[in-house]
Amino acid sequence: MVPVGLWELVVYFLRLGASGFGGPIALAGYMQRDLIPRRWITEEEYREGLAFSQMMPGPLAAQLAMWIGFIRHGVVGASLVGLVFVLPALLIVVVIAWLYVAYHGLSVVQALFYGMGPTIIAIVARSAYRLALTTVGSDRRLWAIFGVVALVTVVARTEVALLFVAAGLIGVLLYSPPGSWRKATVPLVGLVAAPGTAGLLAIPLLLELGAFFVKAGAFTFGSGLAIVPFLHEGVVMKHHWLTEREFLDAVAVGIITPGPVVITAAFVGFLVAGLSGAVIAAAGVFLPVYLFVLFVGRYIVRYRDKPALKGFVKGATAAASGAIAGAAVILGEGSIFDTWTAVIGVASILILWRFKPPEPLLLAVAGVIGIVLYGR
Repeated sequence: MVPVGLWELVVYFLRLGASGFGGPIALAGYMQRDLIPRRWITEEEYREGLAFSQMMPGPLAAQLAMWIGFIRHGVVGASLVGLVFVLPALLIVVVIAWLYVAYHGLSVVQALFYGMGPTIIAIVARSAYRLALTTVGSDRRLWAIFGVVALVTVVARTEVALLFVAAGLIGVLLYSPPGSWRKATVPLVGLVAAPGTAGLLAIPLLLELGAFFVKAGAFTFGSGLAIVPFLHEGVVMKHHWLTEREFLDAVAVGIITPGPVVITAAFVGFLVAGLSGAVIAAAGVFLPVYLFVLFVGRYIVRYRDKPALKGFVKGATAAASGAIAGAAVILGEGSIFDTWTAVIGVASILILWRFKPPEPLLLAVAGVIGIVLYGR
């Protein structure tokens, strides 16, 4: 091991947050590639942090970054690393959101997102598929959870957040022998009880916005795009803060910017309440991650091999992948509405399947195609 200074670590994560594309798995891979050879962390510490981040709700990459900051420099390390990792993406998203609001009426902006919309659906669908493959595998019981949650999401036209908890508890029953329940009580209580923010939802807009995104950060298991169905349910269906079109545009911005995908929250917040809304939404979605790292992480690592905890995570993650699949169907109805958008959507799926290009690059190409085809 080589002792790493606080500011060395902060500078590294500032640079990663400003240049790291590819979503949570790619960002976690960059940390492994960069930090272990420098001997700033050990392979075992990385594996523990990755296991913790996969088991807990919230954005995986940000959680892993804060975990590394925490094990090296405690609360100060977790705080500064989390701040600088998110800050570049937040600033970029605020600028994009300002331009979006200022020039939303221009046909070129509408044409850009005309092409990007179907590609977003392809990316979301692929995310659901990949998450299901890695977490569900060949387990028929988990596929049943996946199918039920996907069907409920499509039929109800919304995500039912309690299904995540229910699916997790079903996972406990399926994969945990009775003798292991007592030993896993502490982390499971932390998982289920953390999102207790519903009482804040009746107060003014900024607090309502912050409370919603705290709950979003505390309930989203799986990949970065696992937050999409939850946001769609709250932002579009319940609160009517954004239209379907604006919501798809928000997801696109989260994908094309560096850093964690859930920075989509800042774009939504800006459209709802300006700069203060963007800051509060971003702070809200990352707050549960920060608190989990400080207060729950050590217990998750200690109990990560307990069947009850593993069962809860399996069930909740299967539900998350099902919700993403259902959200892809719902969002597809709003973005694939003519021949050209259907062609772009199908082509995007085939390209992602065959060539696996960087998602921001594919979105950029789709945007250019949208400009060419819009209005025809």
